[in-house]
Amino acid sequence: MKNKKLRIIALLFLISFINQSLCSQADNVKVKLITNKGEMTIELFKETPLHSTNFIKLVESGFYEGVSFHRVIKGFMAQAGDPNSKNETFSGKLGQESYGEVVAAEFNSKYYHKKGALCAARKGDEVNPNKESSGSQFYLVQGKTYSKQLLENMASQINNKKKQALLVSYIQNPSNIDVLNKLQYYQQNNLQDSIAIFIEEIKPIATKHFNAFSFSEEAKSTYTTIGGTPFLDGNYTVFGQVIEGLEVIDEICNVKTLEEDIPEEDVIIISMKIMLNKVQETLEDK
Repeated sequence: MKNKKLRIIALLFLISFINQSLCSQADNVKVKLITNKGEMTIELFKETPLHSTNFIKLVESGFYEGVSFHRVIKGFMAQAGDPNSKNETFSGKLGQESYGEVVAAEFNSKYYHKKGALCAARKGDEVNPNKESSGSQFYLVQGKTYSKQLLENMASQINNKKKQALLVSYIQNPSNIDVLNKLQYYQQNNLQDSIAIFIEEIKPIATKHFNAFSFSEEAKSTYTTIGGTPFLDGNYTVFGQVIEGLEVIDEICNVKTLEEDIPEEDVIIISMKIMLNKVQETLEDK
Protein backbone atom coordinates (compact mmCIF):
# COMPACT_ATOMS: atom_id res chain seq x y z
CA MET A 1 0.00 0.00 0.00
CA LYS A 2 2.82 2.36 0.94
CA ASN A 3 4.62 1.71 -2.37
CA LYS A 4 1.39 2.31 -4.26
CA LYS A 5 0.93 5.69 -2.56
CA LEU A 6 4.51 6.60 -3.38
CA ARG A 7 3.95 5.69 -7.03
CA ILE A 8 0.79 7.82 -7.12
CA ILE A 9 2.64 10.78 -5.56
CA ALA A 10 5.50 10.34 -8.02
CA LEU A 11 3.03 10.22 -10.93
CA LEU A 12 1.26 13.37 -9.76
CA PHE A 13 4.61 15.11 -9.40
CA LEU A 14 5.56 14.09 -12.94
CA ILE A 15 2.25 15.34 -14.35
CA SER A 16 2.71 18.62 -12.49
CA PHE A 17 6.25 18.94 -13.84
CA ILE A 18 5.11 18.29 -17.41
CA ASN A 19 2.27 20.80 -17.12
CA GLN A 20 4.63 23.45 -15.76
CA SER A 21 7.11 22.77 -18.54
CA LEU A 22 4.43 23.04 -21.20
CA CYS A 23 3.10 26.26 -19.70
CA SER A 24 6.60 27.64 -19.61
CA GLN A 25 7.05 26.73 -23.27
CA ALA A 26 3.72 28.39 -24.09
CA ASP A 27 4.95 31.55 -22.36
CA ASN A 28 8.21 31.56 -24.30
CA VAL A 29 7.56 30.04 -27.70
CA LYS A 30 10.63 29.91 -29.93
CA VAL A 31 10.64 29.69 -33.70
CA LYS A 32 13.42 28.39 -35.94
CA LEU A 33 13.61 30.52 -39.09
CA ILE A 34 15.72 29.05 -41.89
CA THR A 35 16.53 31.19 -44.92
CA ASN A 36 18.92 30.77 -47.84
CA LYS A 37 21.15 33.23 -45.97
CA GLY A 38 21.28 31.28 -42.71
CA GLU A 39 19.28 30.30 -39.62
CA MET A 40 17.80 32.33 -36.78
CA THR A 41 16.01 31.50 -33.55
CA ILE A 42 13.24 33.91 -32.60
CA GLU A 43 11.54 34.14 -29.22
CA LEU A 44 7.93 35.35 -29.21
CA PHE A 45 6.68 37.55 -26.37
CA LYS A 46 3.81 36.35 -24.17
CA GLU A 47 2.88 40.00 -23.50
CA THR A 48 1.77 40.34 -27.14
CA PRO A 49 -0.62 37.36 -27.29
CA LEU A 50 -2.62 38.47 -30.34
CA HIS A 51 0.47 38.81 -32.51
CA SER A 52 2.27 35.77 -31.11
CA THR A 53 -0.79 33.53 -31.54
CA ASN A 54 -1.36 34.77 -35.09
CA PHE A 55 2.30 34.22 -35.97
CA ILE A 56 2.31 30.71 -34.49
CA LYS A 57 -0.82 29.84 -36.49
CA LEU A 58 0.85 30.96 -39.73
CA VAL A 59 4.07 29.12 -38.91
CA GLU A 60 2.26 25.88 -38.10
CA SER A 61 0.21 26.11 -41.31
CA GLY A 62 3.41 26.36 -43.37
CA PHE A 63 2.40 29.74 -44.77
CA TYR A 64 5.88 31.26 -44.57
CA GLU A 65 7.67 28.47 -46.43
CA GLY A 66 8.74 29.91 -49.78
CA VAL A 67 7.93 33.51 -48.83
CA SER A 68 10.64 36.00 -49.78
CA PHE A 69 11.98 39.14 -48.14
CA HIS A 70 10.58 41.59 -50.65
CA ARG A 71 11.91 44.80 -49.08
CA VAL A 72 15.42 45.20 -47.69
CA ILE A 73 17.09 48.41 -46.48
CA LYS A 74 20.64 48.30 -45.15
CA GLY A 75 20.91 49.90 -41.72
CA PHE A 76 17.13 49.66 -41.28
CA MET A 77 15.24 46.36 -41.69
CA ALA A 78 14.19 43.37 -43.84
CA GLN A 79 10.48 42.82 -44.54
CA ALA A 80 8.61 39.66 -45.60
CA GLY A 81 5.16 38.07 -45.51
CA ASP A 82 3.45 39.07 -48.75
CA PRO A 83 1.71 35.88 -50.02
CA ASN A 84 2.30 36.99 -53.62
CA SER A 85 6.05 36.56 -53.12
CA LYS A 86 5.50 32.78 -53.29
CA ASN A 87 3.92 33.09 -56.72
CA GLU A 88 6.65 32.87 -59.37
CA THR A 89 4.29 34.22 -62.03
CA PHE A 90 3.30 37.31 -60.01
CA SER A 91 4.45 40.45 -61.81
CA GLY A 92 2.94 43.17 -59.63
CA LYS A 93 4.45 45.16 -56.78
CA LEU A 94 5.17 43.13 -53.65
CA GLY A 95 4.31 44.45 -50.21
CA GLN A 96 0.73 45.40 -51.04
CA GLU A 97 -0.97 42.22 -49.86
CA SER A 98 -1.17 40.27 -46.63
CA TYR A 99 -2.75 37.01 -45.54
CA GLY A 100 -5.41 36.86 -42.83
CA GLU A 101 -7.14 39.51 -40.75
CA VAL A 102 -5.46 42.59 -39.31
CA VAL A 103 -4.28 42.37 -35.70
CA ALA A 104 -4.99 45.03 -33.07
CA ALA A 105 -1.90 46.97 -31.98
CA GLU A 106 -0.13 45.65 -28.86
CA PHE A 107 2.36 48.30 -27.80
CA ASN A 108 4.47 47.43 -24.77
CA SER A 109 7.15 49.81 -23.52
CA LYS A 110 9.16 46.80 -22.35
CA TYR A 111 9.86 45.88 -25.97
CA TYR A 112 11.40 48.21 -28.49
CA HIS A 113 13.03 48.26 -31.92
CA LYS A 114 16.51 47.05 -31.02
CA LYS A 115 18.54 45.01 -33.49
CA GLY A 116 16.88 41.64 -34.03
CA ALA A 117 13.38 42.76 -33.05
CA LEU A 118 10.51 40.94 -34.79
CA CYS A 119 7.84 43.50 -35.62
CA ALA A 120 4.52 43.62 -37.43
CA ALA A 121 4.27 45.63 -40.63
CA ARG A 122 1.12 47.66 -41.24
CA LYS A 123 -0.57 50.21 -43.46
CA GLY A 124 0.08 53.90 -42.91
CA ASP A 125 -1.63 56.13 -40.35
CA GLU A 126 -3.68 57.95 -42.98
CA VAL A 127 -5.70 54.78 -43.68
CA ASN A 128 -4.94 53.00 -40.42
CA PRO A 129 -5.26 55.43 -37.49
CA ASN A 130 -5.46 52.60 -34.94
CA LYS A 131 -2.11 51.23 -36.15
CA GLU A 132 -3.51 47.73 -36.69
CA SER A 133 -0.92 45.22 -37.84
CA SER A 134 -0.78 43.27 -41.07
CA GLY A 135 -2.09 39.72 -40.89
CA SER A 136 1.14 38.17 -42.16
CA GLN A 137 3.77 40.78 -43.05
CA PHE A 138 6.60 41.32 -40.58
CA TYR A 139 10.05 42.86 -40.48
CA LEU A 140 13.31 42.13 -38.69
CA VAL A 141 15.28 45.12 -37.43
CA GLN A 142 18.91 45.65 -38.34
CA GLY A 143 19.11 49.36 -37.57
CA LYS A 144 22.17 51.32 -36.51
CA THR A 145 23.53 53.06 -33.40
CA TYR A 146 22.42 56.52 -32.27
CA SER A 147 23.86 59.13 -29.93
CA LYS A 148 21.99 60.05 -26.74
CA GLN A 149 21.39 63.53 -28.13
CA LEU A 150 19.73 62.10 -31.24
CA LEU A 151 17.53 59.89 -29.05
CA GLU A 152 16.46 62.94 -27.02
CA ASN A 153 15.61 64.78 -30.23
CA MET A 154 13.58 61.79 -31.45
CA ALA A 155 11.62 61.61 -28.19
CA SER A 156 10.85 65.31 -28.50
CA GLN A 157 9.63 64.86 -32.09
CA ILE A 158 7.48 61.88 -31.11
CA ASN A 159 5.87 63.88 -28.30
CA ASN A 160 5.22 66.85 -30.57
CA LYS A 161 3.46 64.55 -33.06
CA LYS A 162 1.37 63.01 -30.28
CA LYS A 163 0.33 66.45 -29.03
CA GLN A 164 -0.50 67.55 -32.58
CA ALA A 165 -2.67 64.45 -33.08
CA LEU A 166 -4.54 65.13 -29.82
CA LEU A 167 -5.10 68.74 -30.84
CA VAL A 168 -6.48 67.80 -34.25
CA SER A 169 -8.71 65.14 -32.69
CA TYR A 170 -10.06 67.70 -30.20
CA ILE A 171 -10.84 70.23 -32.93
CA GLN A 172 -12.54 67.62 -35.14
CA ASN A 173 -14.64 66.21 -32.30
CA PRO A 174 -18.32 66.92 -33.16
CA SER A 175 -18.94 67.99 -29.56
CA ASN A 176 -16.44 70.83 -30.05
CA ILE A 177 -18.13 72.35 -33.10
CA ASP A 178 -17.83 75.86 -31.60
CA VAL A 179 -14.06 75.49 -31.55
CA LEU A 180 -13.99 74.45 -35.20
CA ASN A 181 -16.32 77.28 -36.22
CA LYS A 182 -14.15 79.84 -34.46
CA LEU A 183 -11.01 78.57 -36.16
CA GLN A 184 -12.71 78.60 -39.55
CA TYR A 185 -13.81 82.19 -38.98
CA TYR A 186 -10.22 83.23 -38.19
CA GLN A 187 -8.97 81.37 -41.28
CA GLN A 188 -11.57 82.89 -43.61
CA ASN A 189 -10.60 86.35 -42.43
CA ASN A 190 -6.88 85.59 -42.52
CA LEU A 191 -6.47 86.38 -38.80
CA GLN A 192 -3.23 84.44 -38.31
CA ASP A 193 -2.36 86.03 -34.95
CA SER A 194 -5.81 85.18 -33.58
CA ILE A 195 -5.42 81.58 -34.76
CA ALA A 196 -2.08 81.25 -32.97
CA ILE A 197 -3.47 82.72 -29.75
CA PHE A 198 -6.59 80.54 -29.88
CA ILE A 199 -4.56 77.37 -30.49
CA GLU A 200 -2.44 78.12 -27.42
CA GLU A 201 -5.64 78.63 -25.40
CA ILE A 202 -7.19 75.28 -26.30
CA LYS A 203 -3.95 73.26 -26.30
CA PRO A 204 -3.96 72.56 -22.51
CA ILE A 205 -7.52 71.23 -22.76
CA ALA A 206 -6.87 69.16 -25.88
CA THR A 207 -3.72 67.58 -24.45
CA LYS A 208 -4.81 67.08 -20.83
CA HIS A 209 -4.60 63.29 -21.24
CA PHE A 210 -1.22 63.43 -22.96
CA ASN A 211 1.31 60.82 -21.81
CA ALA A 212 4.85 61.81 -22.70
CA PHE A 213 6.98 59.25 -24.53
CA SER A 214 10.52 58.59 -23.38
CA PHE A 215 13.15 55.97 -24.09
CA SER A 216 13.91 53.77 -21.10
CA GLU A 217 17.45 53.73 -19.76
CA GLU A 218 17.82 50.19 -21.11
CA ALA A 219 16.65 51.30 -24.55
CA LYS A 220 19.03 54.26 -24.55
CA SER A 221 21.92 51.97 -23.66
CA THR A 222 20.95 49.47 -26.37
CA TYR A 223 20.41 52.06 -29.09
CA THR A 224 23.80 53.67 -28.40
CA THR A 225 25.70 50.36 -28.43
CA ILE A 226 23.88 47.55 -30.29
CA GLY A 227 21.61 49.74 -32.38
CA GLY A 228 18.11 49.58 -33.76
CA THR A 229 15.38 51.82 -35.21
CA PRO A 230 14.18 53.95 -32.25
CA PHE A 231 12.03 56.26 -34.37
CA LEU A 232 9.57 53.38 -34.90
CA ASP A 233 8.92 52.85 -31.17
CA GLY A 234 5.28 53.27 -30.19
CA ASN A 235 4.13 53.06 -33.81
CA TYR A 236 4.63 49.41 -34.76
CA THR A 237 4.07 46.35 -32.59
CA VAL A 238 7.23 44.53 -31.46
CA PHE A 239 6.29 40.94 -30.65
CA GLY A 240 9.51 38.93 -30.73
CA GLN A 241 13.29 38.98 -30.70
CA VAL A 242 16.03 37.11 -32.55
CA ILE A 243 18.07 35.41 -29.82
CA GLU A 244 20.39 33.42 -32.08
CA GLY A 245 21.62 34.28 -35.56
CA LEU A 246 21.68 38.09 -35.50
CA GLU A 247 24.43 37.96 -38.10
CA VAL A 248 21.92 36.49 -40.57
CA ILE A 249 19.96 39.75 -40.46
CA ASP A 250 23.17 41.51 -41.53
CA GLU A 251 23.56 39.01 -44.39
CA ILE A 252 20.02 39.73 -45.57
CA CYS A 253 20.18 43.50 -45.16
CA ASN A 254 23.54 43.73 -46.92
CA VAL A 255 22.32 42.22 -50.21
CA LYS A 256 22.34 44.54 -53.20
CA THR A 257 18.96 46.04 -54.02
CA LEU A 258 17.12 47.37 -57.04
CA GLU A 259 14.64 50.26 -57.14
CA GLU A 260 12.12 50.40 -54.26
CA ASP A 261 14.50 48.37 -52.03
CA ILE A 262 13.82 45.09 -53.84
CA PRO A 263 16.64 42.55 -53.30
CA GLU A 264 18.65 41.91 -56.46
CA GLU A 265 18.92 38.24 -55.47
CA ASP A 266 16.11 36.20 -53.93
CA VAL A 267 16.15 35.98 -50.14
CA ILE A 268 13.82 33.10 -49.35
CA ILE A 269 12.35 31.64 -46.18
CA ILE A 270 13.04 27.92 -46.59
CA SER A 271 11.17 26.89 -43.46
CA MET A 272 9.81 28.17 -40.18
CA LYS A 273 9.10 25.76 -37.33
CA ILE A 274 7.99 25.96 -33.71
CA MET A 275 10.82 24.68 -31.51
CA LEU A 276 9.83 22.07 -28.93
CA ASN A 277 11.31 21.80 -25.46
CA LYS A 278 12.70 18.49 -24.20
CA VAL A 279 9.46 17.48 -22.46
CA GLN A 280 7.41 18.03 -25.63
CA GLU A 281 9.95 16.12 -27.72
CA THR A 282 9.73 13.19 -25.30
CA LEU A 283 5.92 13.19 -25.43
CA GLU A 284 5.94 13.37 -29.25
CA ASP A 285 8.37 10.45 -29.47
CA LYS A 286 5.95 8.39 -27.41
